[in-house]
Amino acid sequence: MNWMQPSVAKAATVRLAASAVLALAATFPAAAGDRALIDYVGFSEDFRYFAFEEFGIQDGSGFAYSNLYVIDLDTDSWVVGTPVRFQAESEETSLEAVRQVVADKAADHIAEFAIHVPVEVAAMIGDGVPDSDAKALTFGAPGYLPGSVSGNYTLDLSTFGTVATSPCAEWFGTEPVGYELSIADGGTARLVHRDQNLPRSRGCPLDYRIYGVVMPFEGATLSNAVAIISVYPGGFEGPDRRFLAVPLGL
Repeated sequence: MNWMQPSVAKAATVRLAASAVLALAATFPAAAGDRALIDYVGFSEDFRYFAFEEFGIQDGSGFAYSNLYVIDLDTDSWVVGTPVRFQAESEETSLEAVRQVVADKAADHIAEFAIHVPVEVAAMIGDGVPDSDAKALTFGAPGYLPGSVSGNYTLDLSTFGTVATSPCAEWFGTEPVGYELSIADGGTARLVHRDQNLPRSRGCPLDYRIYGVVMPFEGATLSNAVAIISVYPGGFEGPDRRFLAVPLGL
């Protein structure tokens, strides 16, 4: 993917954030929903805009898909014209081809906001880490020397029942959940986000996990940090995995 191409768009006002927790096993037996992966496109030169791509193979159909988001971190909203989405219409269309279509469609947006600053992963809870509910993560801004960190912050994620546009109880036999994210610095906690009614784009979330914290290269400070939250909406064959980006500097 050539993410160094240009892009076009204006800031809109659609909040991006959510989180919730429910015992998935109680609702879904051993099923195989689709687990999207994430690729970081980058930050803008002024660190105001952040872009990432989620992609994978859809459960049920087996068709490849890709969604690319460009976020105005100052307003915690998608920019107009995003997310850029594309899904194959047959299994013969490769994931690589689908991702290239999205990269081409998003090129003007990437250029408009000069999104070419690399992403630095400050902390991450990998998918292969066992026995973790991923509801807390301690991190700091990476330093130069091995193991050196600036700051000592802890993210805490909690969930609660809420209201969604979709008929979640009818579709999945359970009410949707929202999330609250807070950050603590030396014992002083600050609320980052708390869901109200869920947007239609969220579907019917069954659980949330903290995936990681990213910062712009050579701009690694809390004011520029973004939390990546995994969200698990109900899907055709079980809960799927998608991503939310939550600015921590607001």
